[in-house]
Formats: sequence, structure tokens, C-alpha cells
Amino acid sequence: MQGLLTKLGNELRLRNYSKKTIKSYIYETEKFLEYSKGRGLNEKTVKEYVLQKLENKNPSTVAHSISILVFFFDKILHQKVEIPRPKRNKRIPEILTIEEIRKMLNSTKNIKHKMIIKLLYGTGLRVSEIVNLKKQDINFEEDLIKINLAKGKKDRFVKIPSSIKEELDNYIRIMRGKYLFESNRGGKLTIKSIQKIVFNNAKKAGIKKRVYPHLLRHSFATHLLEQGTDLRIIQKLLGHSSIKTTQIYTQISQAKIKNVESPLDRIK
Repeated sequence: MQGLLTKLGNELRLRNYSKKTIKSYIYETEKFLEYSKGRGLNEKTVKEYVLQKLENKNPSTVAHSISILVFFFDKILHQKVEIPRPKRNKRIPEILTIEEIRKMLNSTKNIKHKMIIKLLYGTGLRVSEIVNLKKQDINFEEDLIKINLAKGKKDRFVKIPSSIKEELDNYIRIMRGKYLFESNRGGKLTIKSIQKIVFNNAKKAGIKKRVYPHLLRHSFATHLLEQGTDLRIIQKLLGHSSIKTTQIYTQISQAKIKNVESPLDRIK
């Protein structure tokens, strides 16, 4: 089993996959190999494994597992397996309102925590991108933040919100270390730490919704769309490879629905 996992890791590294992706591929494949003991490495076993996962896992999670296993069989075992992808649940995330964002910021007293929340919502960055930001990535002359080797191994730029430019400059001057957000022990904050910061401050603000860093990204994109920003620009800001990924925000946005006049309203 270990030999197959080593081969898989090497194959992924040759393709320049990220460490996070390699870890998830190896983890899922290892789980499958443990399941397959005594059952055989074949299409029938994969389907049985997938059916078992579907009993208590989200269809999107299972679809990702299928992609991993198809890759493993194709590139490592040199076998073709035909596994249908489960139909995904089309749930729309409940975004935060402008007023809820304001409440969060007003209830956050810690300077570092407030800046994290402002950048998550004000730029739409992923939490993994926030933790890796360095002071040298902030260009005040051009009003840009450089995101180095973001998801998909691509660099991109986002605009510094004009409302926090001076505040961000002052923050950088008083903070030590090379990372924008460092822990008290030194080194960058972890993703888990930022998740906790966002959750705790939302709770403190009295927000009843489940609030997490990616919800601020969803809110950023939806609010941009509602104020008339072109979908292609939002795609570029978010770092989406496909416009199809960005189009979900046309479903999340309720602005057009709210502006529809019911024919009942015309009856007097």
C-alpha cells in the first residue's frame, strides 16, 4: 500500500500540485486502499466505497473523492474506471448584509482582528491567501495587494480598499515580522486561528448566521454584483479560472428579486 501512495505522491509532485492537494489525494486514496483490502482494486470496489460514503457525506465531497480515485486508477494502476458523479445539492450560501458586516467591525476591538475581517470582506481573499500575505505584498503606490501563487498556482492582484489604506499602512508600521498577520509566538497565523477570530467576533456582534471566512468572500462578491460590477471583473478579483464558478453569485444576489413588482401591488 505504501508503495502505491509513494507513486501517487510523486506523480502529483511531477504535475506541480500544491502540498494541500497532494495531502488530500493521499489521504483519500489511503482510506480507499484500507477499504479495498480483501475486496480487490477494481471498479466494483470503488462503486461500493462511493455508495458507503454517500450515506453520510455531502455529494460535493463524494464527487471530489471520485475524481481522486479515478486519477489514482488511471495514472498509478493504469486502469480505467467509470464512476458516475452524484448530483450535487444546489444550496445557496446565506450571505451577510452590509449592516451585519458593520456590526462585526464595530464589535471587534482588537486591531489585528479588525484588519483581518476588513481584508477578508474588502478584497474577497480566501483565508489561505490571507494567512500567507507578507508586508512586501502590499503596494501602496499602486494601491494593490499581490497574491502569490494563489489557488491554481497563479499570481493575481486585488485593490486595497481606499477606506483602509491609511489604517493598513499604520498597521504595517507597528507590526513586526515579515507576515502581515503573525501569531504572538511568531510566524504566520493559522487558518484555524482566523476561522476562530471570525466566528467569535460574529458571535460578539450578535449575528445569528453561521459566519466563517469564506462567507465574507461570498458577501464581497455578491455585494459587488449588486452594485453593478461586471461579472468578469469579479471573476478576476476572486481568482476563478472559469466564469461558471463566478456565476453562482447571480443566484445568490437577491437585489433583482427584491426590485420585482408583484402584479398584486398594482391592484388598488
